[in-house]
Amino acid sequence: MRIGVIGTGRIGTIHANTLSRHRDVGSLILTDADVSRAQDLAQRLGETAAPGVEEIFRWGVDAVVITTATSAHAELIGRAARSGLPVFCEKPIALDLPGTLSAIAEVETAGTVLQMGFQRRFDAGYRGAREAVRSGRLGRLHTVRALTSDQTPPPAAWLPVSGGLYRDTLIHDFDVLRWVTGREVADVYAAGSDAGPAMFRAAGDVDTGAALLTLDDGTLATVTGARLNGAGYDVRMELAGELDQIVVGLDDRTPIASTEPTGPPAADKPWTGFLERFGPAYEAELNAFVEVVRGERANPCDGREALQALRVAEACELSRRERRPVHLAEIPGGTASPYA
Repeated sequence: MRIGVIGTGRIGTIHANTLSRHRDVGSLILTDADVSRAQDLAQRLGETAAPGVEEIFRWGVDAVVITTATSAHAELIGRAARSGLPVFCEKPIALDLPGTLSAIAEVETAGTVLQMGFQRRFDAGYRGAREAVRSGRLGRLHTVRALTSDQTPPPAAWLPVSGGLYRDTLIHDFDVLRWVTGREVADVYAAGSDAGPAMFRAAGDVDTGAALLTLDDGTLATVTGARLNGAGYDVRMELAGELDQIVVGLDDRTPIASTEPTGPPAADKPWTGFLERFGPAYEAELNAFVEVVRGERANPCDGREALQALRVAEACELSRRERRPVHLAEIPGGTASPYA
């Protein structure tokens, strides 16, 4: 199998490393807007560098992995679909609903595969939570608390093109909330604060956000996010039911300290970022993509799933701006959950 990797930044480099050592992948063709970066990575891995995207499609590949800037995702997805190629793409498909819907339509018209990079679905903790909910261990689920807090903020130049806190960061929480619970979000009420560095205000973004989500079975969920969490990178999900309560992301590296005299000590080596925290999950999702391309398993996260997470993010952003509850029915693109 020959795979083209378009984009060799941080996550592209990780994915290229995973694919290069995969027993079912014979070779890679790497390209990047920064040609020298792709050449350097190709040399380190013993793979081939291409001068541009044109060559990826002209030289011939069996599948494409897209890890470019978000602005290029939809166009590249469409091009791969028209070429009959399966695609793995980092989230999001696009930063708006029209671009997302257009790319999905191209894939569905072509009858090809689009697997989206929501790596938390492959994390052992979230998979355990999904199983606990589905097995009935928790009884009736009544409360979910999810959070994502970055230790350090992204570069100022990234903020205006990121889509904002809800679309860029908390979209992972929205996706995994649906996946773990098997329910859809019915309505949201969101708020945000830009009281931190001025670069967030300049970008029209917030550095801290919170949302109250009501699921379609009445379960209440809170989702919070922060760009400046000095203690470390913190990603957790707590699920409380009538019979039991569990938590994802609580281990000896969780960056939180107890004030109780007999509480656990602060982590000696707290998580510093998503690449470190979710390393095994990133590898697992690429292994799954290879299996999808080989016809050995169903697509674990298609474009419609990414669309639903984006709809929740859009609803939260609308709620924050207009200071009102937003029903998901107001956001185009709704479909029934395949997980219920």
